[in-house]
Amino acid sequence: MLELSVISPILLWTAIAIYAASFVAFAVDLASRSQASADAKTVREAELVGVGGRAASSALASAPAEAAPRRNVMGRIGTSLMVLAAVFHLAAVVTRSIEAGRVPWANLYEFAMIGTLLIVAVYLAVLTRLDLRYLGTFITGLVVVLLGLAAVNFFVEVTPLAEPLKSIWLVIHVFVASLGTAFFALAFALSVLQLMQSRRERLLAEGAEKTGPGFLRTLPASDRLEGLAYRFAIVGFILWTFTLIAGAIWAQDAWGRYWGFDVKETWTFVIWVIYAGYIHARATRGWRGNPSAWLSIVGFTAVIFNFTIVNVFFKGLHAYSGLS
Repeated sequence: MLELSVISPILLWTAIAIYAASFVAFAVDLASRSQASADAKTVREAELVGVGGRAASSALASAPAEAAPRRNVMGRIGTSLMVLAAVFHLAAVVTRSIEAGRVPWANLYEFAMIGTLLIVAVYLAVLTRLDLRYLGTFITGLVVVLLGLAAVNFFVEVTPLAEPLKSIWLVIHVFVASLGTAFFALAFALSVLQLMQSRRERLLAEGAEKTGPGFLRTLPASDRLEGLAYRFAIVGFILWTFTLIAGAIWAQDAWGRYWGFDVKETWTFVIWVIYAGYIHARATRGWRGNPSAWLSIVGFTAVIFNFTIVNVFFKGLHAYSGLS
C-alpha cells in the first residue's frame, strides 16, 4: 500500500499535467477567438463596403469585433480541466497535511502548493460571477510554472515544525498571505492584458493595419481591464495589510519584538508600499492607464521575489524554506 509521502507527490504531478492540458485548451480558445474575430470583421467590412463606403469601414475598424461565442467549447473544456486539476491539487495538499499532522504551509514547497491552489480557487470562484475565461491561459500557465518549479526544486520531506512556527499565527498569517497573493495574481494577469489592449487601441487610433493578437478584439477595453485589476488589487491589499499586522503580532510572541528589519519583514513592507502606491496612482487621474498597470506588475513581481529568492538565498529569522 502506498504511503501518504508517495501519494501526495503523485497527486500533485497529476494536477500539474491536467493544468497543462487546461492551458492548451484555453490557448486554443484564444486562438479560435482570434480567428472568429478576424472572420467576423471581414464579413462585416464586405457588407459595409457594399452598402456604402469607406467611412463605415473606418468606423468598423475602431469597434470591438463581436466574434467567438461567449461560451466557446474549448473554453468550457479548459475550465472543466482546471476544476479537475484543482481536485487533484486539493487532494495533494490534504494528504500532505495528514502526513505532517498540521497545516500544509510550513515550508516553501508547501506554501507553493497552497498558494497556487488558492490562485485557482479564487479564479474559479470569480468565474461564477464574471466571464474571465480569457484569463484562463495566463492563470493556468502561471500555476504550471510555479507549481512545477516548486515540485522540482523545493520539494522536502515532512519535518517537525521549528519552534517559532508552533503558533496559531501560522494558520492565520500564512493563509491570509497566500489568499492575498491569489488576488494579486489575478490583478497581475489583468494588468498584462490591459497593456496589450491599450497598445492595440493606440495603434487603432493611429490607423495601423496590424494591432497585435487578434483575440484582443474579443476582450474588454483597456479601461475595463484596468478597473477589474484595481478591484482585485484592492482585496489583495486589504489581505496583505492584515498579513503585515499579523506578522508583527506573531514576531512579538516569537521573538519579543514587533519589528526587526529582518529581510522577510522588510520585503513584506516593500510589497505593501508598492501596492499602496498602485492604489494611490490609480485614484490619481494622471497615473491611470499604463503607469498604474506597470505598478501592478512590479508589485506581483516583488511578491514572487519575496516567496522565492528571499526565502532561498537570504538568511534571517524567516528562513523557513526547508531547504538545506
